[in-house]
Amino acid sequence: MDKPFFDWQFAWQILPELLRASVYTLGITFVAFALALVLGLVLAVMRRAPLRIFSWPATAVIEFVRSTPLLIQLYFLFYVMPEYGLVLSALTAGTLGIALHYACYTAEVYRAGLNAVPRGQWEAAKALSLSPWAAYRGIVLPQAIRPIIPALGNYLIAMFKDTPVLSAITVVELMLQAKNIGSQSFRYIEPITMAGLFFLIISIVVALLVRKLEAYLRMP
Repeated sequence: MDKPFFDWQFAWQILPELLRASVYTLGITFVAFALALVLGLVLAVMRRAPLRIFSWPATAVIEFVRSTPLLIQLYFLFYVMPEYGLVLSALTAGTLGIALHYACYTAEVYRAGLNAVPRGQWEAAKALSLSPWAAYRGIVLPQAIRPIIPALGNYLIAMFKDTPVLSAITVVELMLQAKNIGSQSFRYIEPITMAGLFFLIISIVVALLVRKLEAYLRMP
């Protein structure tokens, strides 16, 4: 008797493994995205600094990382750096690699938001004798972040969909787990289809949450 095209019994059997892998993948994504948000803001502020000692290194890092593939950066962190004494686990290298990669994209989003703040706001902060840190924290950043929430949300979803690249350095995320199940059972249609559905559903849910956050933070 021929096997069914999609074996529902087998799909239910492998569902717990894929669910655990999806939670693991989400954890990597959120940790990496949190790092990317912080590092991206630092790079954006440095790039806008009037002193070239800050702006030039930030610009060089942003342009270099954005102009090279994520896969090469991951290989460099995981396979090349140990030759120079920096040994990272696959999970650490993958998380840091994808965080640094997307930090350089979020830095440009931050920079666009900061540039959109009216110059009068900066002048008002100076008139009030606020320090640069106080001006950024209390006046500039609240106005700059609201309009860029959709762009940051897009990068969060893009980062989540890019996590399968981490399998190249042996991080067992959702897609690699599906591939491993297929190689063990010789049934690929179920695990690959289910992994694709997980990516689709989670991406849609995250997009809806970002839209809710955008509406919540919108200026009245």
